[in-house]
Formats: sequence, C-alpha cells, structure tokens
Amino acid sequence: MAYAATAEGFLPSMTAAPGVVALQRALLWLVGASVAIVFIEPSPYELMTIAASIIFFATGLRLRLVFMQLLLLLFLVNIGYSISAASLMDKPEVTSWIATSWYMAFTVIFLAMVVSEDTAARLDMLRRGLIVGALIASLAAIAGYFSLVPGAHKLLTLYDRASGTFKDPNVLGAFLILPALFALQSVVSDGFGKSLRSAIALGIMALAVLLAFSRAAWGGLALTSAFMLALMVLTSPSRAQRSRIIVTAVVAAIAVVMLIAVLLSFDSIGEMFKQRASFDQSYDEGRFGRFGRHILGAEMALDLPFGIGPLQFHRYFPEDTHNSYLNAFMSGGWISGICYPALVFITVIMGFRHIFVRVPWQRAYLAIFAAFLGTVGESFIIDTDHWRHFWMMLGVMWGMFAAAQRYNRAGAAQAITAPAQASWHPPACSSAPPSSPSAPRSPPASSCSPGS
Repeated sequence: MAYAATAEGFLPSMTAAPGVVALQRALLWLVGASVAIVFIEPSPYELMTIAASIIFFATGLRLRLVFMQLLLLLFLVNIGYSISAASLMDKPEVTSWIATSWYMAFTVIFLAMVVSEDTAARLDMLRRGLIVGALIASLAAIAGYFSLVPGAHKLLTLYDRASGTFKDPNVLGAFLILPALFALQSVVSDGFGKSLRSAIALGIMALAVLLAFSRAAWGGLALTSAFMLALMVLTSPSRAQRSRIIVTAVVAAIAVVMLIAVLLSFDSIGEMFKQRASFDQSYDEGRFGRFGRHILGAEMALDLPFGIGPLQFHRYFPEDTHNSYLNAFMSGGWISGICYPALVFITVIMGFRHIFVRVPWQRAYLAIFAAFLGTVGESFIIDTDHWRHFWMMLGVMWGMFAAAQRYNRAGAAQAITAPAQASWHPPACSSAPPSSPSAPRSPPASSCSPGS
C-alpha cells in the first residue's frame, strides 16, 4: 500500500530515502507479527525488536520532549524492581525477570519514538502484522484443541484449554483482543470484499478466544468491542456511516451468539465452558483466595517500603498476586508500587483526552485505546506486567499522543498562515497601449517598479 508523504500519512522521516522508509515499515510489520509467538525463549518478538531498533536508530529516530515523563516513570519503576531484587540476584529466575522488565521498558520508548513519525503508515503496517500473527496463533490454538495436527495437542494446549503459540491460554485470549478489534473495525467500515475477509478473520480469532476458556478474555473482548463501536459511532462524520456501524455490529453480535450456541452443543466444549464461566472458583474464594490475597498483600505492602522482591509472593501465599498493581508494590516496593500505577493511569487519562482529536489514524487509535483500557482493567485480577503486547500498546499510545500534538500544531500553523496569504494581492500595474494599430507590438511597459 502506498502512503503519501503528506499530512495524511503524517511525516515520514524527512531525510529518509524511499527504500529506507519501506524497510522501516516492513520491520514494523514483522514486529507486529512476531509478538504472537512467545512460547519459546527468547521469543521472535525480542529478536525482531532488537533488529528493528538497530535499523531505526541507524536511519534516524528522535527522542521528543513529550516522552520525558514516560521515560522517567519507566526508569523509576525498574529502579524500584532492581533495588528490591538486589539480594536475590543469585537466583537466575529473578535476574531474568529484572532483565525482562528493563527490556520491556526499552520497547515502550522505542515504539513511542517510532510511531511518533510516519504515524498513519507505520500504524497500518503494525496493524497488518498483528492480524497475521493473531491468525497464526488462533489457527495453532484451534488445531491444537481439536488435535488436527498429530502430536500437537500437548504443545498447543494447557489444561485442555487452547494456548496456541503462547504458554498461557489467558495470555492468548488477551492478546487476540486488539487484532480482533482491528478486524471488527474493517467489518463495520470497509467495502464488501474486505469486510468479508475481515469477518472470516474475526470468526477465527473469536473461536480461539472461546477455546482459550479465559473468562477475562471473554469479557474483555465483549466490553472492548462495545466500547470501541460506541466511540466509532460518536466520532463518525456522517449519519450513514453511523447507521452502518450500528446495523453491522448487531448482525455480527447475532452471528457470534449463534456460533457460540453451536459450539456449546459439543459436550467437551460445553462442560469446560460451564466450569470456566462459573464465578464459584475455589482459587478465588477464602482468606488465601485471589481476592483474599489482594487484601493481605496490600497490608504487607504498607509495611515493606522495599517490597519482597520479584517472584517472591508465592513464598508467603499459595499462589501469585494476580494483580499487577499489587505486584508492583511486592516486587519493587513503594517506588515501583507508586510509579507503575501512575504510568498506567496517566496514559489512560491522556487516552481519554485524545479520543475526539481528529487525526488521520483516529480509527486505529480507538481500537488500540479500547484494547489498552481493557488490559488495564484486567490487570486488577491477573499479572500483566510482562505481557509483551501490553507494553507494545503502551508505547504505541504515547507515540500517537506525540504525533497528534505535532499534527494539530501543524494544522494550527496552516490555519494562521492561510488567511494572511489569501489577503495579499500583487499591486495592480497598468501598461501603456500601442501608439497605433499599425505599429509593431512590443511587450507592454509596466507602470510599477520592481520595488513597488
């Protein structure tokens, strides 16, 4: 797809050659596709982000002033983790956890810098890569669940739940939400052919989410879809477009309900669905259940300014925190415990402020913000602090914030200069007519001088 180097595509690198621009966009596609494959370490996402960062820094990347707040909060969060882990560095799993946290922080800054330029084109390539990666992960999950590939069931499932190219079914389901939202946007907005292809992709991803049997992913997909569609209706420029979004969304919802009804008719799926859909789960209840641990952990956090260190919560309780904000206090003490929620909720506040900002990438923005907001909510009941796609969305959000500010400043400057240019007219100059009709014609003599 070709992108114009204009305000509509918004500011490709000013000095980059066309070949470099194409390479940069292709790398963004690979980064988006690789984030879907994380059941091996190091994952392809780590390798691709390292390769992309080398290329981007070599070809020009700018650290803008708007990122200083982001950089400071990321630094403080990881400083807190590192201080709390100082006495545990002899444990390889703790060392790996700290290194991963610092690396995730680096990817946030890197993606923010990348997306702040050539924003529309780079977002589109990232979106395309995410959808391809999501389809690979979804097809792997479906194939593993139904044993369509000999010997792959154990590799691609966990506890009879589809995990695909992820280690954890919960992470698979959470990751698929953003690509599913992108596909849903295409279904309700694009032409028939593209809409049909996107509907098929959406159906595959929705099936994988169902087979992951993650209650958070089920609720997250439903709520973020409704939220995003509502924002699309509110920001649509025409009544016809709003009507199409509403009608298509209703038809899609009916189709999904019918699909779920058919799938639940299978005994194995129906039984697992009933088991997972129940709110009466043993690991959620009691003094040391999920929510009981939240209360006890919060009481501990108030008495431990340096926390207990990463991956140590299970030494005090039967299971992990299952709350990313509590885990920040436990793993990094008060420094991380304060700065991590601050980073997340500052991003959320800024995200709401940019909903109605008219930019060429507004459609992509609405999907990413809806998915990010869903993950922020899910972080209260599960540990999301090392989810690669969460940090990717965080970095992309800040990149879009910076790009929107520049885009609006450019528009304001154009609005100021346009009236001045329109009001200026060159001075009227009279020319002397020929002396007689028969005289040879010569260029008319101007009555005004160049300096007039």
